[in-house]
Formats: sequence, C-alpha cells, structure tokens
Amino acid sequence: MKSKITGGETTLLFTKKVLNKYDVKYYRCNDTGFIQTEEPFWLDEAYSSAITKLDIGLASRNITLSDRIGKLLVLNFNYKGIFLDYAGGYGLFTRLMRDKGFNFYNTDRYCQNLFAEHFDLAHLPAGTIFEAATAFEVLEHLFNPVEEIKDILKFSDNILFTTELLPADPAQVSNWWYISPETGQHIAFYNETALQYIAKLLGYNFYTDGAFLHLFSKKAFASDVLKPQRDSFLLRKAKKIVRKADEELYAELESLLMSDYQHIKEKLK
Repeated sequence: MKSKITGGETTLLFTKKVLNKYDVKYYRCNDTGFIQTEEPFWLDEAYSSAITKLDIGLASRNITLSDRIGKLLVLNFNYKGIFLDYAGGYGLFTRLMRDKGFNFYNTDRYCQNLFAEHFDLAHLPAGTIFEAATAFEVLEHLFNPVEEIKDILKFSDNILFTTELLPADPAQVSNWWYISPETGQHIAFYNETALQYIAKLLGYNFYTDGAFLHLFSKKAFASDVLKPQRDSFLLRKAKKIVRKADEELYAELESLLMSDYQHIKEKLK
C-alpha cells in the first residue's frame, strides 16, 4: 500500500478489530513514520453519529483549548480579526471564543451547530479570508490528508490544530488508546516528521508543542510559540492558593472521565 502523504512505500504493522467486527490493517510510511489504515470501507458506518460515544472529553477539551488558544491569538495574531473553527462539531468552541470576545465562526459538514447558531461559515460572504483557522481533532479523520489539509488552508494562512503525536516506540502503537478502533473514525496518525513533511510540501512553516497542539503558518514564529505561556509570579502564587483551596474542598472527589471512558468502551463491545 502506498503512503497517503508521500506516495512512497509502507510496511504492514498490525491488524486491529475495527467497530468490533472488521479486521483492518494498519500501515507505516517508510519515509516519515506516518501510520494509516487500509482503504477505510467502514466509514459510512463509523459516521452514523458525527460525534463518537467515546468522545466524552469534548467539553473539557474545548474549555481548556479556549483559554490556551485565546492567549496565543492575543500574543501572536490580529486578535480583532475573523476566525474559523473548521469541523467545529456542535459549535461549543466557537461559542466559548465569542464569549471571550473573539469573532469566531463555525463550520462542520457533518454536525449541527448547536451552541453558535447564526455564527456559521454560511453567514459570511463567500471567499472570506480568516486571520486563523482552528481544526481540533480533525487530521486523524482524514482519508486523503494532503488534499484535505489544502482545503482547510484555503480559509487561512494560519491553521492551529490538534492531533496526538504517535508514541516514539512503534511497538506501542497497536495498543495506543488514540487508535480508537471501537469507533472506526481515526484512520491517520502523525509524528512530527510527517507533519513537517506535509508543511514543507505545501509551503508552510510548522510549529508544535511536541504533544498535541500544532501550527501551519506562512508567518515565521519563535520555535516555542506553542509552548504554554508562563504566568507572572503573583498570578502563579494566586493560582496555587486557589488550587490548594479547591483540592481541600474536593478532596474526596476524583474525575470520572477515564472510568466513564472505559465503561463506554466495554459497552461498545
């Protein structure tokens, strides 16, 4: 099978049971380490629901990202510009960003915009160019990554996106939670080499926090542009006091996120 990003040779890595019924092969690009499934014939079935049952981190992820992206936009972009959340699902991120004062719009061809109704791409003039676009948890869904990333870049020369980077040890990939074979929607997996290859191919600079947040841009930034911003000494001290008080208040409580994830995963079997 040929690599979806380089067109070069791939190596068969393993087979996983997708949607608990299909034996699917996963291949590694020999040039970059990018991993892809065989041709994904099961996607219509996988997308019977646009948001998977296992994506229970959607709300907390958007809340966390709204804070981090907001700071990035103020410090590095024209924060008074127009922004687009591409494949933004229910529109939660767009709503959170608009609440902060950023002029965000949402677009998603598969999912209804519930939280940011009336602030959709369709409400803007055709050909609107955005200061930046965001694309959270999108790239791992792409059937033809290079061409589909080109489509996103038509909206802006700056794309902030998230996707979890592959484990450094290829032997760990077959049991990596991000493969998510139970839902069948994740079909493309990247490391820094693969993302750098795509950026160079398309004529963009590439930046990463080394974990999950990345940027393609025509602009030149410092290499650590995506590293979390360090708060002032007084703010750090204040947060520490608040955090300690919260820990004491909720001392007997523990997040149910991961246990709920495992519970739903078992139900899907």
